[in-house]
Amino acid sequence: MRERSALLALPRPVARFRRRAVRLAKELGDDWALDAATGPRDLATLAGLARGRERIAELGTARGWTTASLALAEPGAHVVSFDPVSHEHRDRYVALAGPDARARIALEQAQGADGAVDAQPVDMLFIDSTHERDATVAEYRAWEPRLRAGAVVAFHDYGHPGFPGVAEAIRILDLSGEVRGGLFVATARGA
Repeated sequence: MRERSALLALPRPVARFRRRAVRLAKELGDDWALDAATGPRDLATLAGLARGRERIAELGTARGWTTASLALAEPGAHVVSFDPVSHEHRDRYVALAGPDARARIALEQAQGADGAVDAQPVDMLFIDSTHERDATVAEYRAWEPRLRAGAVVAFHDYGHPGFPGVAEAIRILDLSGEVRGGLFVATARGA
């Protein structure tokens, strides 16, 4: 019931995609996708943050559910997602977003920090990769010069007891922002 009510907060195309992805995960017996996917409440926050953004970078693709959702949330956005692992069934899930959204998604097999080297500037950065302190710090620092004025940065699993490295990284980076559900949201420095 909570899942169903949380879906109501999502933009209609994102909610439709999520229902399809959940159905496919159940058909495939892909319990990891069901457990690891960004929950609807955090997804609603991310969808709101994506509005009006042209270029979005995601660090940590996993099965691609959030990647597809970001492209669906903002029909004009190009989304590039980095993950060193090409996770099983990822392409099948992303295809559920439809050809228009899929055409605006680039899936890169690389570490998040490495992706910043040749990246175009972005309006939004979503960090949801290792959740380890040092890696999260390195990813943010690598991407910081690529953040456009007014860019927003969202860190997933902030405050999660299983991932203390995220909050530790934010303290080390001395970022100010706000907690929104399981996300820490900050505006790029100097923006």
